[in-house]
Formats: sequence, C-alpha cells, structure tokens
Amino acid sequence: MMDGSTLPATDARTRILDAAEALVRAKGVAGLTLEAAAKLAGVSKGGLLYHFASKEALLTGLLGRMAEFVTADFAAGVADQPEGPGRVARAMLNWGFGLAPEARNERCDRAAAVFLAVFHHDPALLDPMRAVVARMREAVMADGLPPGHGGAIMAAGDGLFMARIFGMYTPTPEETREMHAALSRLLEA
Repeated sequence: MMDGSTLPATDARTRILDAAEALVRAKGVAGLTLEAAAKLAGVSKGGLLYHFASKEALLTGLLGRMAEFVTADFAAGVADQPEGPGRVARAMLNWGFGLAPEARNERCDRAAAVFLAVFHHDPALLDPMRAVVARMREAVMADGLPPGHGGAIMAAGDGLFMARIFGMYTPTPEETREMHAALSRLLEA
C-alpha cells in the first residue's frame, strides 16, 4: 500500500481515511500530511480539504470511524451472547480473546496507529473514544456479576491491547487459551 500507488476506488471520504490510517501505521503521525493523504487516496488536496479542513479534522475523522467500528463490533458481540448475568462480560472476553491471533493483532495494530497518532497530536481528541470505553465499562460493571469479575475481564483485554501496541509481549496461543479459561471461570462464579 505504501509503494506510491493509490487506494482502490471507493467514496473519496473513505479513501482519504484509509490513506491517513495507512500513513500513520507506516510512518506515524509525523508521516501524515494532507498532501501525502491526498496523493495516496487519489484525490486532489482541494478534494481532501473539502472533507477534512485540517490535519486535526482528519485525525478526528479517523478516531470517529474507529469509535463507530468499536461500538458496532462490541454491540454485535453482546447481541450474540445469551441473555442474563455475564452477557456483556462474555462478549468482552470473546471480543478481547476470541479472535484468531492474526485478526486480533490486525485489529490492535489499526487501533493503535489511530490512537497513538491522535494522542501524539492532541490527547483531548481521544475524548470520543474515552466515551465509548466508558459506556462499555458501565455495561460490564452492571452485568450482574460479583464485584470485580467483569472489571477483571475488561482490564485483562485492555492489558493485552497495551502489551501489543507497545511491543511489550505477545502471548503464545497456549497462553491466550489459558488466560481465556481463567477469565471464563470468573463468569461461572
């Protein structure tokens, strides 16, 4: 994707956001310029400015898209779980640990690039994502489990995400299964 070619044809706004995400993944926030995003998206700089008037607006757009994805993906996970106590925590557990490692790592890498770029530019821009996480936390805490159980599951998923994005460690598939099993026992209590 970073070979100088443009992105596949879709609507211009989506191509611009995809280009901006690709740039921050490959080069960090310093590599994200309006000119580079326009070129990679296959639009003129004026076309980019029509959708995003500044780098801050572009980063806000990236984060908004990520917040929408996280909200929808998590809601779908909750909907897949049976009604009753632990429903949200089960979804949280599957959301954080249930994907194949490649899919989980890809999702983490995409989110990390966006979060870190936005944080580096202006930490206050993360407020929409903070609101999404706060709603998820409220839901897991009100899930009908004993105190601390849902929070432990959420914190474990958050910890794996942080370990991945900062390159601290990557658990083996067996370690991931063991953690999943240990956390699943919290849902049985």
